[in-house]
Amino acid sequence: MAQRRQERMARVVKEAVSDIVNNHLQDPRIEGFISITEVKIEPDLKKADVFLSIMGASAAKQNAAFTAIKHAAGHIQSLMGNYIKSRFCPHLSFHLDDRLKKTMETLRLIEEVSKEFTEEQK
Repeated sequence: MAQRRQERMARVVKEAVSDIVNNHLQDPRIEGFISITEVKIEPDLKKADVFLSIMGASAAKQNAAFTAIKHAAGHIQSLMGNYIKSRFCPHLSFHLDDRLKKTMETLRLIEEVSKEFTEEQK
């Protein structure tokens, strides 16, 4: 039962943070495609680790966007109260998730090797 509650809260937090970051934050440093990839909630529902991915911007702009989101954590938490029907709102910790970047790089390398292999076969 507790596990289902944890999963449900994680899903609500993920949807809420995604909507808030993409539609309600007006910071000019936030550029690129920002995706919330995962939310991990502690069993007592008081702390949430939010993993996000920032695509479509240079590394410097990605770092600036991530810093802006981290600085807006308190504001995001206050807005999240509108989404969560609970007595309290979990404390948010943001983490940059680079799994998507690594996956894209791996796919690019596989495609490159595949092309070289095809050319050698000719």
